[in-house]
Amino acid sequence: MNSWILAAQAATAVTLLLLSVLVVVWGKNYRQIRSRQTLGMLVFAVILLIENGFAFYVYSLDPVLSVWFSEQVPNGPWVAMAAFHVLEAVAVAFLTYVTLD
Repeated sequence: MNSWILAAQAATAVTLLLLSVLVVVWGKNYRQIRSRQTLGMLVFAVILLIENGFAFYVYSLDPVLSVWFSEQVPNGPWVAMAAFHVLEAVAVAFLTYVTLD
């Protein structure tokens, strides 16, 4: 297993945790104020949560695909995928920071 898949797995796990926090906060906000903007942010977070959950499952838990990703995919594509996941984790971390502040 190369270090790029570990970076992608870690970034995806962090993003899942942060998105769970955002879903709870925005869900509570939507119940209180019934704003369309809050609903949009809640739906966005839920869809991103599903996408990251699927990525984490494929990279870590699926018995066939996780082995294929860790052994057959060369480093070049992993650098790109890990960079996307790390950038996404940083963006969601900043969004979580400003939401909780």
